[in-house]
Amino acid sequence: MNSIRRLLTLPAFLALSFAAPGQTSQPEPAPAGGESKADAVIPPVYTSIVITATPIEPGIERRNAEVFQQTLFSRDDQVFHQLNAGINAGQHEGGGKSIEVRRFGFNLDHGGVNGGLKVLIDNIQQNQTTQGHGQGYLGSLKSLTPELVQEANIINGPFSAEYGDFSGLGVVHIRLRESFPDQWTARVQGGTFNTQRGFLAFSPDLKDIDSFLSYEGSRTDGPFLKPLDYRRDNVTGNFTRRLSNDRRIALKMNAGRNDYDSSGQIPLNEVIAGRLDRFGFLDPGEGGHIRAGTLALYYMQEQASGGVLKFDGFASRSLFDLYSNFTFFLNDPVLGDAIQQHDSRLQEGANAYYFRPHRLLGAQSTMTAGANFHDNQINVGLYPRIGRNPLGASTRANARVTNGAGYIQETAAFHSGRVVVGAGLRYDVFRFDVADRIEPANSAAETSGRLQPKLSFAYTPIARMPVTLHANYGRGISSIDARSIIQSPGGTKLAATDFYQAGASSRFSRFSVATDLFFIDRSNELVYVADDGSLEFLGPSRAYGFEAKTSLDITRRLSFTGGLTKVANAFYRHTAPRIYVDRAPRFVADAGLTLSSWRGWSGSLRMRAINRYRLDGEDPEIVAAGHTVFDLSVVRRIRRGVELNFAIDNLANRAYYETQNYIESRPYPDAEPSFGIHATPGYPRAITVGLTFRFGGK
Repeated sequence: MNSIRRLLTLPAFLALSFAAPGQTSQPEPAPAGGESKADAVIPPVYTSIVITATPIEPGIERRNAEVFQQTLFSRDDQVFHQLNAGINAGQHEGGGKSIEVRRFGFNLDHGGVNGGLKVLIDNIQQNQTTQGHGQGYLGSLKSLTPELVQEANIINGPFSAEYGDFSGLGVVHIRLRESFPDQWTARVQGGTFNTQRGFLAFSPDLKDIDSFLSYEGSRTDGPFLKPLDYRRDNVTGNFTRRLSNDRRIALKMNAGRNDYDSSGQIPLNEVIAGRLDRFGFLDPGEGGHIRAGTLALYYMQEQASGGVLKFDGFASRSLFDLYSNFTFFLNDPVLGDAIQQHDSRLQEGANAYYFRPHRLLGAQSTMTAGANFHDNQINVGLYPRIGRNPLGASTRANARVTNGAGYIQETAAFHSGRVVVGAGLRYDVFRFDVADRIEPANSAAETSGRLQPKLSFAYTPIARMPVTLHANYGRGISSIDARSIIQSPGGTKLAATDFYQAGASSRFSRFSVATDLFFIDRSNELVYVADDGSLEFLGPSRAYGFEAKTSLDITRRLSFTGGLTKVANAFYRHTAPRIYVDRAPRFVADAGLTLSSWRGWSGSLRMRAINRYRLDGEDPEIVAAGHTVFDLSVVRRIRRGVELNFAIDNLANRAYYETQNYIESRPYPDAEPSFGIHATPGYPRAITVGLTFRFGGK
């Protein structure tokens, strides 16, 4: 690694950073050459992931371990609240089912449609293709233990050639730590709504080995009249062996289970009429069971020339059963519309990566190249039910989705690093194979592929003035549910997202700022709706707007960060009268005041907000309510190795709804069908207290 740092340098005026503790939003160009004035600030090489071919700012943001260590987590959506970056995420069923993700004016459902947000943990894709409850489903994030997060990189568009499927509206790459600074780390916490959580990690002090084994257990009933009975257990381990100064090999494992009883999305008309409590329910059988396990192997070798070669592979097994009821008695006034969505899958994947610094046309350059392979074998089905007893099968199929890809990306710095230019190209090919278990004649197989170009440019007009202009372009793709080849033979299989971004970034003493304009074209909103087994062809779409991010170091210990994303418009092209993209806010903002290590105290006060937004593309009167929520976390060091943790979520006790949809339903057998807003309530004020212990320092 030292050889890489010696070879790759860039001018000091390009090494800009937003230095709020635990959170950065930093203009970090790919390492440049020329007449260098300072050592390059490049990310360390982690055994656990492919090195990121960093796009030019303002395309990337970082969150380090501190922001996760200071927070007392009890639900997986809280991880996304720490990421911010214009990402609005909310619970869909009160803490059990996967979060619903919204970004840049598009509703991504559970992460995989309308462009998608690709999420990886240690280079393993978390979005599940052809999932029982939606394309690109992110429910596997429940096996992520927040105390293990070392760093999270957020790429604000499809600007890196390393990432393919589901990357149209960005990438979140979470890196887990390989060891702990102490041999034993433990945390116990409890709080409102019968919330209890424990974490224990053992990280032995061994020569040439970084390792740990951890357990996380979490329980909560939530604020609901039907107790959520949320139970989560995760076991995670890492064993990294340094074979020599320039070679390492690692074995990682994760196993998790999750059970819950949810209240689902309830019709607000019933709440307003007083017939249903805001935290009430209509179907007592809703909830879910998830089991998952992953085993992964990583190898990394540095070369004398400064190059890095990496290989990794993984295999995972998961079982998923979700018990839902979206329309209650709309289709069947006698038995009801309750369904069981089943997904049983085996996944395998492998990645190869090569990074090399070199000279190009007299400029210091870096070349990144690699290949990816991902295979899914899935048993997926939809079953009507009463309680949690299936009555038969509506759909049942064996699906196999195979994805192979290759990519290359080059970045070069000219004119003493004042001009940085990058270009990349990626090609993905998919094979969709479906064997229908109910109607075998409907079985089919199809193949589809897509090129994805990437371009970036940065220019610093005046060497002594820390202002850099940026421009990025990237094409991302999102695949569709494999079962669509039966319903629409020969149809579109891969939707493309063309993302254009232009902006500027700078740092003046303690103040940093980055702004940009974005323009997004989606080729086709081809969405499979797993809840009723239908396809929606919504046509091409467009969105545009701007972002602003800032950071201020008020004192050496106190800092402020803030950001906002404003979508000026989001609509379907070629529609007259115009039809607008719905179910996503057009204003997302976050802010945080952070205190770091002042007389034994640390903590943060954080704000997240969205505006009210359309739930119908044609009727502007049908809107979801917005919200502004404050969260407080405080850490007090009691003595060496012992900390007191205190957190208040929703400090102002704001009554709000996390997810809202406009659908037709019949809440009771004798009621009339009607359209209305169905919503999941956000948690009221919740207080959590915990103790963290660290001992056996290395």
